[in-house]
Amino acid sequence: MSAHLGRGTDASGAPDPTDFRSAMKRLPSGVTILTTHRDGADHAMTADSFVSVSLDPVLVLVCIQRTSRFCEAVLTTRLFGVSVLAGDQEDLSRWFATPGRPLAGQLDQTPHSRGAHTGAALLDGALAHVECRVSEVHAAGDHVIVVAEVLAQSWEQEPTSALVHYLGRYGTIS
Repeated sequence: MSAHLGRGTDASGAPDPTDFRSAMKRLPSGVTILTTHRDGADHAMTADSFVSVSLDPVLVLVCIQRTSRFCEAVLTTRLFGVSVLAGDQEDLSRWFATPGRPLAGQLDQTPHSRGAHTGAALLDGALAHVECRVSEVHAAGDHVIVVAEVLAQSWEQEPTSALVHYLGRYGTIS
């Protein structure tokens, strides 16, 4: 255990959001791109808060910022796709994490196919794809927790390195 710990609370004793973010950066996470298709437009976002929840039934969850375009789109369609990024896909993660990027054509330079169950874009070169239907939504501060039923999944038989996010930086693991 380190001898130096962050302060963790503000003057009132409440958790300090900046310190909390610093603490959570120490948890490495995989990186995914979430996609949905609404009113003729593709919506996409980078997410590192995607996790499996249950095997019976097969469920996943993701946390989405309440004010994002993606949140409104996925709560309307109730369907989304997930692409688990490979180690050489950092540029895609950065692009789909860019606030205010144009909605129209955001996937034009990204090779992809359409999920058979959701119509969502599934990115070529990803390590795995999961197609989901929203089953529950829970308010959680400035985010919503979306619990979803898995409709289908596929994965690379010979996986390459995975993209991970740790201490605010990208890296890979094999």
